[in-house]
Amino acid sequence: MEKEQIHILIIEDEAVLAMDLSDTLEEEGYYVVGIANNGRKALELFKTQRVDLVVCDIQLKGDWDGIETIGQIQAVRPIPIIYTTALSDKNTLERAKQTLPSAYLTKPIIISNLRIAIELALHNFSHKLELTAQDEAVELNGILEKDSPSRETILRIDNLIFIKHNYQFVKILLEDILILEADGAYTTIVTNDRKYAIRLTLSTLLDRLSEIQLARVHRSFAVHIKKVEGFSDREITVGKHIVPLGRQYKQAFIQQFQIW
Repeated sequence: MEKEQIHILIIEDEAVLAMDLSDTLEEEGYYVVGIANNGRKALELFKTQRVDLVVCDIQLKGDWDGIETIGQIQAVRPIPIIYTTALSDKNTLERAKQTLPSAYLTKPIIISNLRIAIELALHNFSHKLELTAQDEAVELNGILEKDSPSRETILRIDNLIFIKHNYQFVKILLEDILILEADGAYTTIVTNDRKYAIRLTLSTLLDRLSEIQLARVHRSFAVHIKKVEGFSDREITVGKHIVPLGRQYKQAFIQQFQIW
């Protein structure tokens, strides 16, 4: 399937070499999103197509050479880069190094070397993104929690919240929450398709959210009132979940509904 393939943009101004490289990459199982013979066309393709990796010749016709073209592309977003060139002089190499390429291959390109370069480029780039995400999460937590380091950070904008999950902040719509389930010092936020554990007690989380639609119905559970599908004297059905209805919470729960 195309969506499962690595999408590669080729930047090469020699048509025969570009088509040969494209055919070779597609034979190797990659998907070539396009071939650009100059920097401006490459930038346009990069902005409009999904691109996972760029293979770029350093010597290009036009007002941008390959190195300048990559600089323009990286200003849009980071991307693993493999340079190809017939030149290997020191000045060119030093300029290319400023753009932090994943590999630098001299022509003619040997397919085994290109294959290895692509695999390493994708692996190293993915690992770098993971480390960056972890560092940014740590830094953000330090900024947000410097006055209260023992509290889990929750960000709220209107009807949605952001909570920390796997080193990054993820968005949860308040209306998507089905239940909150306490487990000691942690509370699990349950939605239709995901569960998120947050290091806060149920009482603290309810206080922090201040959401009237989330009602405490048991010492270990709260439910989203609008997600309730049925209830009896002892339990409540919310989606595919059945939670207990505690005696001391029953009256407050019933008062959430208008009686006609």
